[in-house]
Amino acid sequence: MARELDAAPGLARAVAEPAVGALTAPQSTRSLWRDAARRLARDKGAMAGLIVVALLIVVAIAAPHITPYPPNDQSFRIKLKPPSAAHWFGTDEFGRDIFSRVLVGTRVALWVGIVPVAVALVAGVAAGLVAGYYGGTIDSITMRVIDIILAFPWLLLAIGIMAILGPGINNVVIAVAIVYIPAFARIVRGSVLSIKEKEYVEAARAAGLPDPQIMTRHVLANAWAPIIVLATLSIGQAIIYAAGLSFIGLGTQPPDADWGVMLSSGREYLRQAPWLGGFPGLAILAAVLAFNLFGDGLRDALDPRLR
Repeated sequence: MARELDAAPGLARAVAEPAVGALTAPQSTRSLWRDAARRLARDKGAMAGLIVVALLIVVAIAAPHITPYPPNDQSFRIKLKPPSAAHWFGTDEFGRDIFSRVLVGTRVALWVGIVPVAVALVAGVAAGLVAGYYGGTIDSITMRVIDIILAFPWLLLAIGIMAILGPGINNVVIAVAIVYIPAFARIVRGSVLSIKEKEYVEAARAAGLPDPQIMTRHVLANAWAPIIVLATLSIGQAIIYAAGLSFIGLGTQPPDADWGVMLSSGREYLRQAPWLGGFPGLAILAAVLAFNLFGDGLRDALDPRLR
């Protein structure tokens, strides 16, 4: 009995030591974010992308107040006019100012880029976190559903969803979000499978913490780096996907200003008025390139091998 009493403090210390590790994990996480911020600030490409992204956000917010002409006003007297001092990007087949429509289209582009990724992030993180943490039957069922979604090419899956829901910008958001859920679920599950075996997670279980608290405070808190990088890179792709759906008539409907719709109408005037599709195409290029540059820089900054 005396030996057992003597051993009790040692057991208490053994259980307490991982708990201390659990407390120090957030400190190391904060240090990771500080180091990442410093490395990101030194990346010229990432900073250039961030500046363009910030500019796009400002334009999207202020678009109704800075457009030189109402984006949907038509005037057949000035249709298909080339770029000039009065109309910087020229006019379209209905005499609408293309520069004004490109500015207003920034709102749509960011909406269909950011909102679907945010929805997919929440749904995918929840699915991947539960599947990876509990494993077993829950993991098998969840991942088989993910595999079924991944079995369809994104365009066919999006067209099928749009055929059910009908055309419209909100339905584009739903379709693109469903396309992206598997990517987030798989990357979160992979991170959780490795993190849940760490000492501080075992210490949290030994301390009797409930599973939801362990999953959010100890597991998910240490898996955010790849999730954020994936979300940043996915926004640019989502803009392309949404523009593609609008290009084939399943996204934003005329006369609303949308870069994909403007590209679709401009293809009929490639020789006569190339600026109809040229400037919306450059806008898509600039937005996607900005998000990709920032995402690439963020990926390098958060890579622990570069610390």
